[in-house]
Amino acid sequence: MTVLPSQPSHGIEPGLVSRALEVAGRLANDAADVITATAGRGARPAASESPFDWVTDTGRTLERHTRRVLGDEFPGVPVFGEEFDSDPEWSTSVADQLTARSGSARYRWSVDPVDGTANYVAGMPWCAYSLAMLDEHGPVVGVVADPYRSQIYAAARGRGMRANGTPVRLADQKETRAGIVCTELTRSGTWPGMDRFISNATKAQVGVRLLGSPALAIAQVALGHATAAVLDSYEEWDVAGALALAVESGAAVLDRRGEPATLPMGGLLVAGPAVAGDVLEWWQQAAL
Repeated sequence: MTVLPSQPSHGIEPGLVSRALEVAGRLANDAADVITATAGRGARPAASESPFDWVTDTGRTLERHTRRVLGDEFPGVPVFGEEFDSDPEWSTSVADQLTARSGSARYRWSVDPVDGTANYVAGMPWCAYSLAMLDEHGPVVGVVADPYRSQIYAAARGRGMRANGTPVRLADQKETRAGIVCTELTRSGTWPGMDRFISNATKAQVGVRLLGSPALAIAQVALGHATAAVLDSYEEWDVAGALALAVESGAAVLDRRGEPATLPMGGLLVAGPAVAGDVLEWWQQAAL
């Protein structure tokens, strides 16, 4: 299995990366405080096209704050986010997202202020704040706040991953048996072949979990808690921050064909390198 290595800096100014990490970490801490103070306490989602994709005042407030701070700290770098850039009429494919983001700017920011909004509204402890700075090669800096566990996960290209400042490196995992694999629903519910994927995993004596937060699902792999995460579809802001963590922890990030990619189009698999092939086979067989 070919593993996507920690990427070289591609000429990025080290000072810029350090400043991006510092600002992103500060924003993640701010967001964690707001989320834990308001989750499940009278929040009411606005009407949207899908009950799996609610919008809240907290999400809008956090995204406005993020945009304001990033605009001051990194003038000229565009910011894209869950609350103000998503459009019910707009295709959700990653290809369309990247086309919409193409332009003259070398970098862009991508933010999901409350990833796992349904969990947040219900007061369930699985939601996150996710922020990433990206360039043409993928995530440069990624930060994910896990408020209920009082954790800030951060990574930068070529600098590794940290959890509350402590370095994290994925341990070798030789088999999938007795492990946990995460997946997520799409905006409209189950994805084609999802039932077969779950059946394939179950036959291999692997548990499947839907956390309701793509960022935290991928983060569990980076932390070594979950064996793999499979997302059949996603938005860039759902996963960009967590993918930075995964790559820097040593996980494999693959597309549907099993090819390494930093931001795979049309679905992704994140897994420990030694077991990625097994999980990929379950996913590919489910689509047949």
